[in-house]
Amino acid sequence: MKQIVVAATIALLLAACGPNQGPKQTLGTIIGGVGGAMIGNEVGKGRGRKVAIAAGTLLGAMLGSRLGRDLDEADRITAARTTQGALERGRTGDRVAWKNPDSGNSGWVEPTRTWQESSGRYCREFQTGIIVGGEEQTGYGTACRQPDGSWKIVQPAA
Repeated sequence: MKQIVVAATIALLLAACGPNQGPKQTLGTIIGGVGGAMIGNEVGKGRGRKVAIAAGTLLGAMLGSRLGRDLDEADRITAARTTQGALERGRTGDRVAWKNPDSGNSGWVEPTRTWQESSGRYCREFQTGIIVGGEEQTGYGTACRQPDGSWKIVQPAA
């Protein structure tokens, strides 16, 4: 956990250093850095864990910065709605796509596993992809249904 806090601090510093970064790009840098650190923490083993966290932080921050810069508000709203719909109604293994005709950006969400916790709460793992400028970036995450029926990402997509 301590390494993730350090990684989050690094992501904040990277965001603050970016020249002419707007709020979308700054937020993308921070979220990407923290998400990358969490993935690095899961992937790394032993002494390599710190290296994996550092690499995940840097790669996540770079990816998050680019996506934050390139995705507009309509893209984010469309992606969020598609994610909620895919998690609520999508069958495991079925890919649900979205596209913003104004920006040309697109993406997809694919639920990969569903389970019910002992508390009764439903959770789903998913994969996601975002295509900006013809380049696809993919990641994965875990979301759980909240009491109000919405799905909350509890492990971010990277």
